[in-house]
Amino acid sequence: MSDPNHGIIEEFRANEGKVGGYFEGKPLLVLHHEGAKTGKKTANPLMYLREGDSYVVFGTVGGAPNNPAWYYNLLANPETKIEVGTETHNVRARLADHEAAEALFERMATAWPQFRDYREKTDRRFPAFYLEPR
Repeated sequence: MSDPNHGIIEEFRANEGKVGGYFEGKPLLVLHHEGAKTGKKTANPLMYLREGDSYVVFGTVGGAPNNPAWYYNLLANPETKIEVGTETHNVRARLADHEAAEALFERMATAWPQFRDYREKTDRRFPAFYLEPR
């Protein structure tokens, strides 16, 4: 399979949520989402930030000019699940408002400075979603 996410997700599952390479030592979850238009079920590995009982993910796409597909999928289908370590959690995605997204992004960028590099590549504001337990 040519999708690099496939290999990362397989490694994640085989090693109780731990992977090497770019994501080594970083907080990683697998986000499941359903296509807004296609209904196709997809999964993406994403770094996250904890905020109370919620997990927060950011639509940075490494600084690409457009939001990721999962952004639109979560807007259309917010009831979903995530994998964290060896556990699967049912969650509801809630888009953070701009002010909250900026504050959360600053926390993430302080912990993981490569996030600042993403911002330098685009003028786009990065959306943040709270993945809240349900």
